[in-house]
Amino acid sequence: MDSFRLTDSRSLVDCAMGRVPADLLIRNGRWVCVQSGEIIPGTQIAVLGQRIAAVGPDLHQCVGPNTRILDAAGRYLVPGLLDAHMHVESGMLTVAEFAHAVIPHGTTGMFIDPHEIANVLGLPGVKLMLDEAALQPVHIFVQVPSCVPSAPGLETSGAVIGPEEVREALNWPGVIGLGEMMNYPGVAFCDADVHEKLAATRQAGKVIGGHYPAPDLNSEFAGYVAGGAMDDHEGTRLEDAVARVRQGMRAMLRFGSAWHDVAEQVRAVTELKLDPRNFILCTDDCHSATLIGEGHMDRAVRHAISQGLPPLTAIQMATINTAEHFGVAREMGQIAPMRYADILIVTDLVNFRPDVVIARGVTVAEHGRLLAETPGLSYPDWALRSVHLARELTAADFRLPATDGRQMANVIGVIENQAPTRHLHVEVRGNLGEIRPDMARDLAKVALVERHTGSGTVQVGLVRGFGFSEPCGLATTVAHDSHQMIVIGTDEADMARAANRLALTGGGQVVVRRGEVIGEVNLPIAGLISNEPAELVARKAESVLAGFRACGCKLNNPNMQMSLLGLVVIPELRISDKGLVDVRRFTVVDVLE
Repeated sequence: MDSFRLTDSRSLVDCAMGRVPADLLIRNGRWVCVQSGEIIPGTQIAVLGQRIAAVGPDLHQCVGPNTRILDAAGRYLVPGLLDAHMHVESGMLTVAEFAHAVIPHGTTGMFIDPHEIANVLGLPGVKLMLDEAALQPVHIFVQVPSCVPSAPGLETSGAVIGPEEVREALNWPGVIGLGEMMNYPGVAFCDADVHEKLAATRQAGKVIGGHYPAPDLNSEFAGYVAGGAMDDHEGTRLEDAVARVRQGMRAMLRFGSAWHDVAEQVRAVTELKLDPRNFILCTDDCHSATLIGEGHMDRAVRHAISQGLPPLTAIQMATINTAEHFGVAREMGQIAPMRYADILIVTDLVNFRPDVVIARGVTVAEHGRLLAETPGLSYPDWALRSVHLARELTAADFRLPATDGRQMANVIGVIENQAPTRHLHVEVRGNLGEIRPDMARDLAKVALVERHTGSGTVQVGLVRGFGFSEPCGLATTVAHDSHQMIVIGTDEADMARAANRLALTGGGQVVVRRGEVIGEVNLPIAGLISNEPAELVARKAESVLAGFRACGCKLNNPNMQMSLLGLVVIPELRISDKGLVDVRRFTVVDVLE
C-alpha cells in the first residue's frame, strides 16, 4: 500500500475508522508531539503497513485479532531522528554499514552529501551510494555534490561534476537537492557554472545546501545568501547562527566527532530567544568509533540538551525542523496520521537513548541491538583501485628546501574541534639546505601526494597543533575534498613508509612510528570507505587514534583534523597539489616567505 508519496489514503482511513485492523498498536505512551510542542500522556498509535493510521487516547476500534500490541509502559513516543547534513564517507563505512551503526541509536532518516566519493569517482560513485541507500530499512536521501572539484584551479580532484551532471542527477529518485555549495566566492562573484547549478536546483524545486565558512558577515555573506543557499552548517559563533536565521536560512548546528559547534550557536535560542524552529541539528562528519561507542543523532540531542535547550526543543531540531526544511514533513519528522511509522520509545528525554526503534512500521532495533537487515552492494573493481602513485616514495620526497639561517614560514595552525585552521607566521631556521621538523616547537611537516593520476607531485609544508613527541609519519587518503593523499609527521622516512603503505593497501589511514606500523584502517573503496563491518572498522579506526596518542598527539579525533588539511574551501591556510593555499585570498603562497 505504500510509496514515498502516498496516493491512496483509503486504507489508512479504513483503519482509523475501525473497518480495517491495524498491524501494530502502541499503547500507554507519552506522545512527544513536536508539531504542537506538547507531551501528551496516555497516547496510542495505530500503524498500518509502513504508515501511521491514527494517534489518540483510545484507538480500540483499530484493534483486530492479529494486531500486535506494544505497551510503551509510560515511556515517551518520539519521532525517528533525522540527520540534516552528513557525509557517510566520514564514517569510513558503506551506506549499509553506516545504517547498521546508527539505526540502534534512533536515526531513521539521513540527508547525505556524497561529495567525498564524487571527488574520486565522479557521478558513478554517487550512483553507487544512491543505489545502496535505496536498499536500507530507513530513509536515506542524497544531495547532488555541487563542488567537484571544490575549488577549481586550486586543486586537482579525481573527477569533475558540471552543471549538466547536476541537472541529470537532480532527476534521480531519492535525490533531495543540491549538496553544500562550498564555492562561496563563486556564488558571490557570479561564476557561471556555479549559478547554473543553483538555477537547475531551483527549477527542480529542490533544496540548495549552503556552506559559508568565512567570518565576514557583510557584503560577501550578503552575496552568498542572495545566491539562494537555504541552510548552512559552517557557523561556529553565536553571530553566525543569528545572521543565517535572520537572512532566511536554516542554521544547522553540527555536533560530529571533531566539529563541536552547538554550544556557542545554540545561545541564539537559549539566551537571545530566537525562534528555535529555524535551527536544525546535524552531525556533518562522524567517525565510526563515535557511532559505535557514543551514538549519532541521539548524541547530538543529548549534547544540545546539556547546553540548556529544553528536551522537546532539541528533539524538534532533530525531527520536524529537518523534515520541513527538506519538504518531507508530510512523510516524516512527526508522529501523526499518514506519516511513516518512524517511532522511538524512550525512557528518559534528557539522557536520550532509544529503547525501541521502529522504522516504516517495523521494529528495527531494541535496547541497542539491530534487528533489521541493512543490505549492501558488491562494489565493482573500478571503485577499488583509486590510489595511483608514480613510484615508491623516499624520505627525499618530503624535504623542504631552504637557505640556511632564519626565515619566516607560512604554517597551518590546527584548531581543536573546529574545521577552520589558522594561518600562522612562524620563524624557522634552515640548516644544510632544508627545514626539518621541530618537535620542541610543535612544528611537523605536512605533505600532499597526488594520487588520482600518478603525476608524481608532492607538495611539502609545515603544520602546528598535533603536538607530536615521537619520530613518526601518518598518512591518509581521506583528505577533504580532493581526497589526494595527506602525509604528516616528524620523520621523513616514516612519512615515506606511511605513504607507500597506503599505495599498497588501496587507501585508508596509517600511523608509522620509528619505522613500525602501529595503527591502520584499510579503506579500499575509493580510498575512503571500508568494505568491512562497522564494528571492525571502528576498532581499526581506533588503532589509528591510539597511534596518534602514541606519537604524542592529544587532540580529539586528530585523524579528522589531518583529513581536513587539504580542504581549500575553509579558511585560513591549506595544502593542495598546487601548493599552500591562502583560503581567504584564494591564492597559492610560498611556504617560506
